Amino acid sequence: MNPGIQKVEALDEGHFVCVKWEDGSESSYPCVWLRDNCQCPLCFLPSAGARRLLFEDLDVNIVVKQVALADTKKISITWPDEHTSEYEAEWLKKRCFSEEARAVMQADLFLPERQYWGSDLQLPKIPFEEIMYSDESAYKWLCTLKKVGIVLLTGAATRQGELIRLGHRIGFLRLTFYGPTWQVQDKADANNVAYTTGRLCFHTDYPVLQHPPGVQFLHCIKQTAAGGESEVVDGFHVSNKLKKQNPEAYQILSSTAVDYVDVGVDYCDFAVHCKQRIIDMDSRGQAIRINYNNATRDTVFDIPAEKVRPFYAALKEFNDLLNSAEHKFTYKLKPGDIVTFDNWRVLHGRQSYPSCSELTRHLEGAYADWDVVMSRLRLLRKRVLNKD
Repeated sequence: MNPGIQKVEALDEGHFVCVKWEDGSESSYPCVWLRDNCQCPLCFLPSAGARRLLFEDLDVNIVVKQVALADTKKISITWPDEHTSEYEAEWLKKRCFSEEARAVMQADLFLPERQYWGSDLQLPKIPFEEIMYSDESAYKWLCTLKKVGIVLLTGAATRQGELIRLGHRIGFLRLTFYGPTWQVQDKADANNVAYTTGRLCFHTDYPVLQHPPGVQFLHCIKQTAAGGESEVVDGFHVSNKLKKQNPEAYQILSSTAVDYVDVGVDYCDFAVHCKQRIIDMDSRGQAIRINYNNATRDTVFDIPAEKVRPFYAALKEFNDLLNSAEHKFTYKLKPGDIVTFDNWRVLHGRQSYPSCSELTRHLEGAYADWDVVMSRLRLLRKRVLNKD
């Protein structure tokens, strides 16, 4: 983007500045926003990329005193108090308030594109060491993780600690009550159903937290010969199906606050309680997070008695869709595999495996927040694509 400005003028009695571009398009900027975002050293701290101007010093009814075209790449504004502000053409163009420009900027910042899937999933695979040392491979990994929701990293060493390395690659891991990393294996007096040999039904991890971890890593260190297959399902794809098939059920699951509980001792002792909707939506009604873990759903249910059975019926229909053959994908981790997936979108489960006196299956798990992952993705994109 290298836009040129043809003309600039004040409109609406000085409340707006209109920029006419050399390509024939126009952009209109509210003056209160322009003053709020003055880039001069008095109003903005470049070293922190942060605003210095105090909001209480901002006149929300401000108008321009004078606006001028410094050159085709910059405009200059003089305010009523004689403060002057300059704005680069490229900076302004990116922040145009048109619906199309805003959509482009939001897509660039948050990468909202999704590729839905069912049993036909072609599980994306990338060598672990490649993403550790190649920015291009790491960028591909995180872009695919954001778009598809799951990526398998192959060829990691079959020892504990590889997820710590992976955490350093993106920034840092999420600490929870189960520790910085945790060991999924059959344990006596297990404090989590995952630490048994039994089947695990489809779930997202940790809906008992106010802000559940966004991304999950599971590293296969040892795998049982029989059983123990992993299963995944695209929760967003299934919730879309539910919305079309039974809008009332969707409305119930996206509006009912469900109680979750987790009490025990691990990294430290804990007693966690939380309320979550099974399907969290954005302002447009699109699913943005699934919060479903049957094991930690509380016996306490804070809704009127007459609404309980309709809720169970709605959840049953959603659960049946999750488990339908057309939606779930089954695979078996091999030692050295690290499956990375979107814990807000992808529900995962496990088939049972035989109990044995010796340890036959061992996964190490860890979490990361989407804020950390998206931060690394943006930095890698800038480096790989040389984007500003």
